[in-house]
Amino acid sequence: MSLRGSRPVDPHRGQPVVSRGVELRAARAAMLMVHGRGATADSILTLADLLDAPGFAFLAPQAAGNTWYPNRFLEPLASNEPWLSSALTRLEETLGTIAAAGVPADRTILLGFSQGACLALEFVARHARRYAGAAGLSGGLIGPDNTPRDYPGSLDRTPVFLGCSDIDPHIPAPRVAHTAEVLTRLGAAVTAKIYKGMGHTINDDELDAVRQMMHEVA
Repeated sequence: MSLRGSRPVDPHRGQPVVSRGVELRAARAAMLMVHGRGATADSILTLADLLDAPGFAFLAPQAAGNTWYPNRFLEPLASNEPWLSSALTRLEETLGTIAAAGVPADRTILLGFSQGACLALEFVARHARRYAGAAGLSGGLIGPDNTPRDYPGSLDRTPVFLGCSDIDPHIPAPRVAHTAEVLTRLGAAVTAKIYKGMGHTINDDELDAVRQMMHEVA
């Protein structure tokens, strides 16, 4: 599918959700994992092997064409439609599947890397409630600097971890700081770390922060 050709109303509709860990209906907690641009659900699930904790089910939806939206996350929101809305709907549906199996939002962590981190953080802001946690690894809220951030609701002390490099070629460090401010205003307990010289990747300190989040819920 060409993201820049025809404009389907719901381009990510019908894409699979891949799972790992314990069976969802037997899980004590869950993690919704969101892959980055050009990656796959299977690739983000490789982190489950590093984060594995007893009782966790890991679910990762797949983006059509391996991309959640076509343009940079700093571009005007309209330029990434209808893919952005479709992507947010896929996250909402996956959380609904998790909840229907008996794992509520306050026992579910959202984790994303890169484009997936941007999407997960935007979802959490737009659907503010108590989650078990959210981890945005190399990501920030979507839209240009002047995007209104008057999201309704409260994150009710949801722990949020933001990690990014100071030289990340895709994610400006000021956007990470802005994201931390917005989510704090929404009631989240935010930890934000900027790593010197790291590049666009995930480090052990970030994984340790996610493990601690998992330990608290499990």
